Amino acid sequence: MHFNELTAAEQRVLGCLIEKRWTTPDQYPLSLNALRLACNQATNRDPVTDFDESSVREAAQRLSHYGLARLASGHTTRATKYRHLAEEGLGLNREQLAIVCVLLLRGPQTPGELKARTERMAPLQSLAEVERVLGELAQRGYAVRLQRRPGQKEDRFRQLLGGDGVGSSPPAAPASAVPSVAGATPPGAAALPSAAAALPSTATAPSGELEARVAALEAQVAALRAQLADLLD
Repeated sequence: MHFNELTAAEQRVLGCLIEKRWTTPDQYPLSLNALRLACNQATNRDPVTDFDESSVREAAQRLSHYGLARLASGHTTRATKYRHLAEEGLGLNREQLAIVCVLLLRGPQTPGELKARTERMAPLQSLAEVERVLGELAQRGYAVRLQRRPGQKEDRFRQLLGGDGVGSSPPAAPASAVPSVAGATPPGAAALPSAAAALPSTATAPSGELEARVAALEAQVAALRAQLADLLD
């Protein structure tokens, strides 16, 4: 099964559960407090977050509904603990899962960065091996190669489980999506940018999905136009 709309909190929680299973097995499964600390830790995270306990709990519960996590009883305590089920839920092997994990926790990265940052989780011995795994993930719709930034020598890759991760900017609405009305600021107009920002991005969509996404985009633009017309009336 493929998931491509995980929220920022869900992405961070899933990444932490995958990471801690391999890096701190003695403390795994994770209690709610340990999971919150893992989500908000200052190292190996980009960006650093400040999720509260309620946000982490709700994200973990939603992941459980998706079949990507579940509650687990501790060996010596009755405290609520969580473990991931990403191998089964996503159908990925250890190498693939390690790369997805690092992309979830640190955003877009180069193959060299991914090789260094997955060392504690999976035995990827060379850049060629990292590229191979990234190719497998791209074929299955879990990762995509990004265009190089000016001055950069290496391509970067990002995960496709949901947006660009925590703290990423939402895609900007097309200029034609919300017409400008000079001198008019109708009540409720402040809500329009957030609705427009939710429009699906087609920049990295596989060619087979492009037409469907364009159709969805046009439908949402039409809805925004109707909302604006109602507000002006």
